[in-house]
Amino acid sequence: MQQSGHSFKGKRVILGLSGGVDSAVAAILMKRQGADVQALHMTNWEDDDGYCTAADDLQDARNVCEQLGITLHHVNFAREYRQRVFSNFLDEYRAGRTPNPDVLCNREIKFGEFLKYAKRLDGDLIATGHYARRVDIDGRAALFKARDRSKDQSYFLHAVNSDALGATVFPLGELLKSEVREIARDSNLAVHDKKDSTGICFIGERPFRKFLEAFLPANPGPIRTAEGLEIGAHQGLMYYTLGQRQGLGIGGRQDATDGPWYVVAKDIAENALVVAQGEHPLRYSMVLQAIQPSWIDSMPAELATGQRYDCSAKIRYRQRDQPCSIAIAGDSSISVTFENRQIAVSPGQFVVFYSGERCLGGAVIDRTVSLEDTMRKTG
Repeated sequence: MQQSGHSFKGKRVILGLSGGVDSAVAAILMKRQGADVQALHMTNWEDDDGYCTAADDLQDARNVCEQLGITLHHVNFAREYRQRVFSNFLDEYRAGRTPNPDVLCNREIKFGEFLKYAKRLDGDLIATGHYARRVDIDGRAALFKARDRSKDQSYFLHAVNSDALGATVFPLGELLKSEVREIARDSNLAVHDKKDSTGICFIGERPFRKFLEAFLPANPGPIRTAEGLEIGAHQGLMYYTLGQRQGLGIGGRQDATDGPWYVVAKDIAENALVVAQGEHPLRYSMVLQAIQPSWIDSMPAELATGQRYDCSAKIRYRQRDQPCSIAIAGDSSISVTFENRQIAVSPGQFVVFYSGERCLGGAVIDRTVSLEDTMRKTG
């Protein structure tokens, strides 16, 4: 297991320097541990229209490197990002799903193209400012949650394989965010109080619908209740997420209660947005089907032998671990059954599996079995 006192003397470490406080402190810590640190700043999005902070981040990275006395390299992965991440992002929205491009960005860019480029710079290892821990077990790298649970990013790293993790250092894995900022302040880094980046760089702070409209044309259709009554119109299924209650444009109705309406389903065939009020069973599910499973090292032995595997899972980043069991459902498909009902499970998002603090891998949520369907089958 990586410890803060580990020595990297004689090792060239290529550190991903974003221009934020986390990666800057990661550079400080690697230098303290004797590494020959060189920084690599990536440009993954080139449309500078005032929303993405890429230019400011590059300047902040330059300032950090000048202050710490380390070499800064700059590489443009915008073409690779569009081909391997953004194209999938658009395809998923066209299909009425809700993708998470950060997972693909980590696998394809930050621990894919970045790692290959680092080797061209004669790097022995790469390092990042992610909040996660790498633990070596029987000679293989495993991914564990960070000490700071509120910042843990293992959910977004679940698709990075053991080989890539084996070439990676996570200097912040054992630190709290408050400790990271304290190190930055004590080191007189100008970015010590820089606001954490949120969301996806290519969207920035702009309205999400406005961004999508530039790439996906509006496709209006009806809004229907779960019982089939048409009560409004939508501008495109891609503009809505399951569980959404704001921006539906459904006013008070004499044939309904005053309670809020929620998006509970998308009928792709009919181009209809399905909504319901209150604690409707369509809002919940206990079973989901997932595709394209990705295991950090190898599939759990129980699954490989056709048995169910008990573990825990998250269906969204901020969620607490949920007890569940996994079973093989077909080629490249698994079934996940939860002990407790889950709300607003969204196809296109990732279900990520854990055994205690260890992240095992994950899969893309393909479809769900609503609580209503489960009740009908068991009733």
